[in-house]
Amino acid sequence: MDQLNQSRRETLKKIGLGSSAGLLGLFGGISNAEAREREGTPQYAKGMAPVKIKSVRAIATAPQGSNLIVVKVETTEPGLYGLGCATFTQRAAVVLVAINTYLNEFCVGKDVDNIEDMWQSAYVSSYWRNGPVLNNALSGLDQALWDIKGKRAGMPLYQLLGGKARFAVPCYTHANGRTPEEVVDSVKSIQAKGFKYIRIQQGGYGAVGSTDQKPDFKVAGFGGETDNFMNERTYLKAIPLLFEAVRKGCGEEVELLHDIHERVQPMDAINMIKKLEDYRPFFIEDPFSPENMKWFKQLRASTTVPLAMGELFNNINEFLEPMVNQWFDYIRIHVSQIGGVTPAMKVARLGEWFNVKTAWHGPGDVSPVGHAAHAHIDMAVWNFGIQEAVSFNDKTLEIFSGCPTMKNGYMSVNEAPGIGVDINEKEAAKYPISTKSNWQVRKFDGTLIRP
Repeated sequence: MDQLNQSRRETLKKIGLGSSAGLLGLFGGISNAEAREREGTPQYAKGMAPVKIKSVRAIATAPQGSNLIVVKVETTEPGLYGLGCATFTQRAAVVLVAINTYLNEFCVGKDVDNIEDMWQSAYVSSYWRNGPVLNNALSGLDQALWDIKGKRAGMPLYQLLGGKARFAVPCYTHANGRTPEEVVDSVKSIQAKGFKYIRIQQGGYGAVGSTDQKPDFKVAGFGGETDNFMNERTYLKAIPLLFEAVRKGCGEEVELLHDIHERVQPMDAINMIKKLEDYRPFFIEDPFSPENMKWFKQLRASTTVPLAMGELFNNINEFLEPMVNQWFDYIRIHVSQIGGVTPAMKVARLGEWFNVKTAWHGPGDVSPVGHAAHAHIDMAVWNFGIQEAVSFNDKTLEIFSGCPTMKNGYMSVNEAPGIGVDINEKEAAKYPISTKSNWQVRKFDGTLIRP
């Protein structure tokens, strides 16, 4: 009897090894040869079953005052979803419609793995492109798909982009004050926290808020009640003196940055930047508005000061001519504006050929998901330059888990698969967004100054 049972077991074993291929071919829709090959294929080499998009929706919150928009892409695999940043704080409510109505309809049923195809098709699906609303929506979708891909692979995003090129991400932060002396004190306190790169401003951009002078347009009752005033002459005189004071008070080791924010005329910007050469700026940011790009050729011929540009660019193609001509040194991309990780990586790779480095725009009106996406790219690209630092308040940390962390002037991401940041939607709902935005800055006579 034992011999009979043994014989049966051996027969069944042979059937399992030999005939299972035929059964798989019959019921699984694959050939016998393929089925036999799979029998001996290790799990890591078998690939993953396709996963489809079930829904795309927006989550809005404002825990630090700025409107934040996060895209959540849910899939047909239970529990698997991705998050991306689609924050356009000045027109946040319109982005919500673009995501919840148009992107959701466009994406449902598509394969989550085909990121390049999804990006290209979404980019042209409205026929007209280059708009900030749709670009932010697309950025959120793209980041969320990369988040999903990382989770599917069991790897943090930077690993999918090539792995670490540095141990952490060096950052710059902001020193401000109404006078040069106040700025010097601010720089010293930031240096004590370990920062080696510091952006210096006197007042807001263009010294807005650093004077109590009442402009003529206010006296005349022109413009809006909350419109700001900028005295261009005062600003142009003040910045070289500011650099001189900070260099004298804080030494040669600290790297100093400054943002013109496109608020003076091109020739005035050129003359001011030339005066800064002796103080060795790390870079001067946004000397010209996007409408004045051709002035970069003259600026390049006039000074050796490194330049950063690009946070106002909507379209990936806007970077091509300046980078090929090496008009600036740092790519100032707003990743949640340019279309997400996919186009940002393309611009970064192009920059490597022309010795142009990255300097992603990371202000307070980027969600923790977006900041983490920045850091993952920063970790992976060889031609990294610098990253704008971030600080999260307690409300934000209650909403977003897994946020990037800052230590001694470096930003780090966690090792969770994907982008690594999650969201508590119940907490997020406690801080609704608004529709108010004030970017109006005027000259003495009320003429609007373009950022």
